[in-house]
Amino acid sequence: MKIIQYFLLSLALIISSSLWSEENLSMMELYKDLHSNPELSYKEERTSKKLALLLRELGYEVTEGIGGYGVVAHLKNGIGKTILIRADMDALPVEEKTGASYASKLKSINQVGQEVFTMHACGHDIHMTVLMGTANYMAKNKEKWQGDLILVLQPAEEVSGGARNMIKDGLFKKWPRPDYNLALHVSADIQAGKIGYLPGWAMANVDSVDIIIKGIGGHGAYPHKTKDPIVLTAQIINSLQTIISREIGPIEPAVLTVGSVHGGTKHNIIPNEVRLQLTLRSYTDEVRSKTISSIKRLTRGLAISAGIPPDLYPEVILKNEYTPAVFNNPDLVQKLESSFKKSIGSENIFKTSPVMGGEDFGMFGRDEPIIPTAIFWLGAVNKDVFEESKKENIPLPSLHSDLFLPDAEPTINTGITAMSQAAIDLFREEL
Repeated sequence: MKIIQYFLLSLALIISSSLWSEENLSMMELYKDLHSNPELSYKEERTSKKLALLLRELGYEVTEGIGGYGVVAHLKNGIGKTILIRADMDALPVEEKTGASYASKLKSINQVGQEVFTMHACGHDIHMTVLMGTANYMAKNKEKWQGDLILVLQPAEEVSGGARNMIKDGLFKKWPRPDYNLALHVSADIQAGKIGYLPGWAMANVDSVDIIIKGIGGHGAYPHKTKDPIVLTAQIINSLQTIISREIGPIEPAVLTVGSVHGGTKHNIIPNEVRLQLTLRSYTDEVRSKTISSIKRLTRGLAISAGIPPDLYPEVILKNEYTPAVFNNPDLVQKLESSFKKSIGSENIFKTSPVMGGEDFGMFGRDEPIIPTAIFWLGAVNKDVFEESKKENIPLPSLHSDLFLPDAEPTINTGITAMSQAAIDLFREEL
């Protein structure tokens, strides 16, 4: 049965590749296909096979199955630098409500067996399309550069596992080690046709933390015979907010958000435990470490003050979903700025501010010895919609919104133009 399914999938991919011709790649058709057929993290089978096939047609040496469904495409063109360009492939469990003719209507099975709607609500379809357009341009303009071009299609960015898995699977050992790592991310706040860049910290460390707060349950009418974990939880939630405001320096960015509280079953029953789910955001490793240790100290101290016995002290569980902060190498960003001015004009680029969103592309810049790494923001908002939003103070749909829909054609064209020229300029910087 699996052989038949694989054959049908391969046949479908061959048929779908007719949108790719030797001289003309319809980027919008590719984008719409990717948008209409999103796949969740660790399930990017169709997407990876489709793009691997197209890359082979362009003459790249393509390896599949790196760190899951990851794809690495290598184009060697003489002796020179090695440039890595990365795009992520996975989608989100979101029901699309954009009303686009090519909107996703798909449902998928998530990692815990639930059927969920699936949508490219974070622009990864744009990222992939730009990478493919860049691949097409670089393959057809080899006289403009020389060296090794490494294109990476990464799975499982949304759950912060794909980058780690690809690196563990030999990304920086099986292929020439890059001189530079490049990536982009669509922005739901920047007009299509424009690019935002910044040196230094660009995106945050992200940690998911579970806290199990234990007590001794009993009848709600006799609280004095219990150790109430709900009351203790309320004290912990309030006290957690003082970590950022009183223990972290006021000029050090950090966020601690309690996103979920679960405990109890009935009005008159004091439960044995309550569970919290937190997200932590920071830039420096020092602030990250301080926040985590403070959570452990504070929860334990409050449990002691509530008379909780040692065998029932709270458990603070750091989930294996750590995303390191993205640090944009300042020298590389300066080179990109010069390239962007050349490719799309100085009037279309500007310096942005750091954000507390996470991106596991940061792992590409943490592997020793450190590779200069940078990610930039690609504007995706329709010009008229953007101007109206500013004029009328109307909020724009954010990334991960069921209404987020990039103005695809100018966004893709700008991304391909900027990324291709940036790669060529980096290849040629010492020629």
